[in-house]
Amino acid sequence: MKTSIATVCLAGDLREKLAAIAAAGFDGIEIFEQDFITFDATPREVGAMVRDHGLEISLFQPFRDFEGLPEPDRARAFDRMERKFDLMAELGTDLVLVCSSVHPKALGGIDRMADDFSELGQIAAKRDMRVGFEALAWGKHVWDHRDAWEVVRRADHPNIGLIVDSFHTLGRKLDPDSIRRIPGDKIFFVQLADAPLIEMDLLYWSRHFRNMPGEGDLDVTGFMRAVAATGYDGPISLEVFNDQFRGGSPRAIAQDGHRSLVYLMDQVKRAEPDIAIAVPEIPDRIRPEGVAFVEFAADEGEADSLARLLTALGFRRVGRHIAKAVEVWQQGDIRIVVNTDPEGFAHTSHIAHGLNICDVGLTVGSAAKTVTRAQALGATPFSQPVGPGELQIPAIRGVGSGLLHFIDRSSDLADVWKIEFQPVDDSAGEDAGLTRIDHIAQTMNYEEMLTWSLFYLSLFETRKQATVDVVDPGGLVRSQAIEAPDGALRVTLNGAETHRTFAGRFIADSFGSSVQHVAFATDDIFATAAALEANGFEALPMAANYYDDLAARLGLSPVFVTRLKAHHILYDEDAEGAYFQIYSRAFGDGIFFEIVQRKGAYAGYGAPNAPFRIAAQRRLMPSPGMPRR
Repeated sequence: MKTSIATVCLAGDLREKLAAIAAAGFDGIEIFEQDFITFDATPREVGAMVRDHGLEISLFQPFRDFEGLPEPDRARAFDRMERKFDLMAELGTDLVLVCSSVHPKALGGIDRMADDFSELGQIAAKRDMRVGFEALAWGKHVWDHRDAWEVVRRADHPNIGLIVDSFHTLGRKLDPDSIRRIPGDKIFFVQLADAPLIEMDLLYWSRHFRNMPGEGDLDVTGFMRAVAATGYDGPISLEVFNDQFRGGSPRAIAQDGHRSLVYLMDQVKRAEPDIAIAVPEIPDRIRPEGVAFVEFAADEGEADSLARLLTALGFRRVGRHIAKAVEVWQQGDIRIVVNTDPEGFAHTSHIAHGLNICDVGLTVGSAAKTVTRAQALGATPFSQPVGPGELQIPAIRGVGSGLLHFIDRSSDLADVWKIEFQPVDDSAGEDAGLTRIDHIAQTMNYEEMLTWSLFYLSLFETRKQATVDVVDPGGLVRSQAIEAPDGALRVTLNGAETHRTFAGRFIADSFGSSVQHVAFATDDIFATAAALEANGFEALPMAANYYDDLAARLGLSPVFVTRLKAHHILYDEDAEGAYFQIYSRAFGDGIFFEIVQRKGAYAGYGAPNAPFRIAAQRRLMPSPGMPRR
């Protein structure tokens, strides 16, 4: 499988783009004409620079407004194409993309356009060049790949072929299965892009909102399955126009792009096992079985404060590491690791971010397969020296600043708590009925959200929920949940658009730490609330106005609302069930815990309550420059 990406996808000048594309593992590029024109080097020098990066120029694009023109515009179009062939020869590429015309003088007629391409094919053949015709979704006469194919079919020249683009087909809501009837050797090139479903002008949607396959809502997998079924075995390439990407890190966007293609073709191969495109064999998406632990990096003073909070939450200190300054706290199936060791990753993380959740452990069927798939998707494996009696637990660097460790039940890794920790029990708090980790909330800058969602969706057997806008008094936060079908893993991604929001301030104050809160599940929120109060837990206080509005908005009984109010419990419901929430007060640079109960098939995360929770948190925030509790 040869992978390619259009230079227009990335920020920077051509040299920066090439470095990012090569580092991400692509085989080639579509050189976008504007990137070449604005770069101060000759065509021959640019071609050499591309090859010096270990890349090939898979395609030169775009050539606009060629077919169906009256004279003298037709002759001028052929003259322009001759000049482009000269340029392509200097660059070292043989394929040019001709997109369907939007020229105001362009005339309709399949035969007229086919005649133009037939003549162009004869010219291209003499130059050892090939021409691919693409149907723009907003083309004047050709906006459907089936019409473009009919033009190519009637042109009937070996140097004239079709270029198909997932956005132009799916954005027009065309059936991609119609591609299956096109001979694979007449498809010269395949371009891929996803996009969120937005009702707007096609051209504006295309120019500003495309994203990588798997990051949007279009059926790019179905499109690529249809292409693969034709027997096409050429490059697959990304052509993505996105305002966020144009302002983002070229290396990060290129890595996302390559990850998206590996993920896409792995899914296509599983659905179309007889496809001609050679796809690397990697493990299927990994089914998460739960959160094994979350680990805090702390100093001794922070660890003491955290111990008091964990005790109030009903956790018991159950183990101390055999060789390191590491403790484990447990309640139900929840394990909280507190690491104050002066060496290792946690120490480095603490230097960078202060008190933070530096590591999340996930239970999986096979830790080895998880790391293998992660590496194929571009993730970086992680290891550090282990001492006598310690286990080497497979891990990768996750998105953001933290680690992901993987523990499988079928190996010694499942016994790490017995092997590496000496049992202790010196906690004074009473069990509060917390059973498991319901979800982990990660915070990032909004422009990074697509990177994070693609990471989880491509690695794990998960799905995404619709993005929700959370209104903070300081601005907007976009929130999206990524979850396993059975809820064994739930991650909420919260993209802050400004540092004036509570989430944005957390990013700024913690210098980019990612996990802002962890939600613990209970089966009885009122029993848990009573136990927490007996332990001395201080819940986040909610304004009385919240409960007055709640009663009116949802038609709740006064007795029920009084019980909620007495324990500072937030509440939401939908047609499938109900959701209860209690929050801790924030600590560190804005970290907090949440206790939740799900009733029925409620599938959300209490989004209607988020503005009220944020307002309550902001009321307790110290002024800028003042230390947090």
